[in-house]
Amino acid sequence: MDNKPVDVMVVNFNTAALLQPMFDALRAAGGEALASYLVVDNASVDDSVERLGKVCPQALLLSNKLNVGFGRANNQLLAHLQGRYALLLNTDAFVATDSLQKTIDYMDAHPECGILGVRLVGREGDLQPSCRYFPTPLNVFVGRTGLQRFFPGLKMVDEMDWDHASVRECDWLPGCFYLVRREVLDQVGLFDPRYFLYYEEVDHCKRVKAAGWKVVYFPDTTVVHIGGESSRSVAELEAASRQISGYQIESELLYFRKHHGAAGLALHMLLVSLGDLVLALKALLKGRGLAAIKACWRHTRATWSLLFKTQFASQPTR
Repeated sequence: MDNKPVDVMVVNFNTAALLQPMFDALRAAGGEALASYLVVDNASVDDSVERLGKVCPQALLLSNKLNVGFGRANNQLLAHLQGRYALLLNTDAFVATDSLQKTIDYMDAHPECGILGVRLVGREGDLQPSCRYFPTPLNVFVGRTGLQRFFPGLKMVDEMDWDHASVRECDWLPGCFYLVRREVLDQVGLFDPRYFLYYEEVDHCKRVKAAGWKVVYFPDTTVVHIGGESSRSVAELEAASRQISGYQIESELLYFRKHHGAAGLALHMLLVSLGDLVLALKALLKGRGLAAIKACWRHTRATWSLLFKTQFASQPTR
C-alpha cells in the first residue's frame, strides 16, 4: 500500500476540547485518504491523552512526561515521517474541506516551493497575519513603540497592507498551518531545539530560504485559527503569563544572536531599553498610571536578566 502524501504533525498541550473538532475538520478535508496522523502530547494535565485515543485511535501518539516545548516536540516526529510532505497543524487550527488537496496539488506543481502557508482567519472571519517579514532589531522596536510613521517604507513583521488574495513569496509563515516538503526536512532539518516557544518557524524559514527553497503564501484555501489556546492553558494551569512573555523574550534574543551576530544583539538590547523608555513616557503623558510605567521597567529588567542567563544569547535556559 502506498504511503499517504502528507503526515499531519500535531503537538498537543492541554487542549483536549479542541481535538475532536480539529480531527473532524481533517476528516472532512479527505484526511483519511490523504493523511497519516502523528501526535505528541507535551505532558498535558487534562484528559488529552485519553481523548486522543477515542478521537483518533489510528494516530501515532508519543506522550511526553515533561513539556519539552513546541519545537523539540515536533522534532520527535521526524523519525516517523513517511509521506512526501509534513503538515504542522495546531490543535486550534481548523482546515477547510479543500485545504489538504489544494495545498498538496500546489506543492506537487511547484517543486521549488519548500514551505507553504495559507490564508488564516479568526473565529469571526477576521484576517490574521498569514505571511510575514523577518524580524530585525529595528522593525521589532518600531512595532513595539508604534513609531511606524517615522520609518516610512520599513517592512514590519506583520504587514497587512497588501493583497491577501494573491499567491506570493514571503519571509516566514506561522506554524499553525505549515506544510513542508520532505526533501526540505531531509536537507535542512526542522526546528532549532534551543527555542522552547516562539521563533521556531521564523528561524526555520530563514534556514530554508538560505538553502535555496521558496516560502510561499497560498490564499486559495482558508484555515480558521482561533489562537492562543495552548498559551492560555499555560496561564490557567501554571499562572504563567509572565513566563510566556519570558519565553518570547528569550527566543528573540537567541534568534538575533544567531542571525544578526553580536552587533545585532547589542543593537537589539539598546532598542529594547530605548523602546521601554519611549513606552513609559507615552504612559506618563497619557496618564495611564504607575502600573503601566512599571510594566515597561519589568520588560527591560526581564530582557537584560535573560541576556545574562542565556550567556549573551548563546544557549537556552531550558
